[in-house]
Amino acid sequence: MVTLKGTLPSLLLGTLLTFTSGALGANPGLVVRITDQGLEYVAQEELLALQKKLHKVTLPNFDGDVRIKHFGSVDYGFHRRLNGSFDVKVKGITISVNLLLDSEPSGRPKVAVSSCSSHIHDVEVDISGDLGWLLNLFHNQIESRFRKALKSRICEIIQDSVTSELQPYLQTLPVTTKIDHLAGLDYSLMGAPQATDQTLDVMFKGEIFSRDDRSPVAFLAPVMNLPEEHSRMVYFAISNYAFNTASLVYHKAGFLNFTITDDMIPPDSNIRLNTKSFRAFVPRIARLYPNTNLELQGAVVSAPCLNFSPGNLSTAAQMEIEAFVLLPNSVKEPVFRLGVATNVSAMLTFNTSKITGFLEPEKIQVELKESKVGLFSVELLEALLNYYLLNNFYPKVNDKLAEGFPLPLLKKIQLYDPILQIHKVGGFSGALRIWGGGW
Repeated sequence: MVTLKGTLPSLLLGTLLTFTSGALGANPGLVVRITDQGLEYVAQEELLALQKKLHKVTLPNFDGDVRIKHFGSVDYGFHRRLNGSFDVKVKGITISVNLLLDSEPSGRPKVAVSSCSSHIHDVEVDISGDLGWLLNLFHNQIESRFRKALKSRICEIIQDSVTSELQPYLQTLPVTTKIDHLAGLDYSLMGAPQATDQTLDVMFKGEIFSRDDRSPVAFLAPVMNLPEEHSRMVYFAISNYAFNTASLVYHKAGFLNFTITDDMIPPDSNIRLNTKSFRAFVPRIARLYPNTNLELQGAVVSAPCLNFSPGNLSTAAQMEIEAFVLLPNSVKEPVFRLGVATNVSAMLTFNTSKITGFLEPEKIQVELKESKVGLFSVELLEALLNYYLLNNFYPKVNDKLAEGFPLPLLKKIQLYDPILQIHKVGGFSGALRIWGGGW
């Protein structure tokens, strides 16, 4: 149970949030923690909105009777058709609301009011007009009736606001989001939010999936523990699960495959993709296929996994590149196969609504795996492949990473003053922690 508290002149709101228990079948890929500072901010916004609504409260007509010394029993009625006016001052409103937060089967959040009570310390009514002097004689009874009517209206306003405003607003939290024509992002809730005295944790699936063929992921997200810090309003913790599911999708779709042809080589290059150029270090290929162009087809062997370590992100890419000679009638005949390995550093950046990335590869290492044209040195090919990967392959991947993927934020919410940290969780898994200053 967590309490939201906020103060405004003559108004105190205390909101109690209770949560249904939800057992998680798997670990979330992303956790959002709202601290007491964030909850306090939400409470202040609620206070402002509620105060505006209280200023617009329309009180019902009511009648009554009271016994006044020297006058006897007096019947009175308050109706909107009376001439004159009156001022009502309400002091010391205390409101306690129990909100039940849960998740729908679709993974969207839902909220309902389970109980509501209010207390008004004092109501002062000042009546003007022709009958004001008379009505002021029994102002205590009138103020009592006003207090009772206001208490009832306050909880009606809160119930209506939760149903007609808060619940639809929570529905703006994205459950699935399109990234591009290949991938989508699953931000469905994995259970009801979990609360302590100082924090509210919301757990999201955080999985990137194929839009054409969504199938279960073969690995689970790691367990994440957020730091026991409360200096900021909101914290995000993202495990490598989100990034590695993205790697699976794009690898399966062939996004990481590539083809190198001679027209992609710089005009001033000393090596061309043809058998004449290869004659110096692969003599047999020139004899078997004189003056014939070559084509290199590359593919990443398996989806690269992103590894987290304190302050660092890295991955290791294993590629296979197969060389073909381009024969007449569009026939491609394989001649040799290469293995390529490289280590890659990854950098992530964060703005007010999304995470973006950038890869910085090290020099590749090339190994001859199979050859139909005899053994040969791969050193010249290393230079050619390094040029292509650095100037074509990685820029393509970085352009995609620069598009980024959005964080699960409600409509009209943006974070400011973010801090990004990388922490090792255990084994080869880790978590990216984003400390958002506020919204």
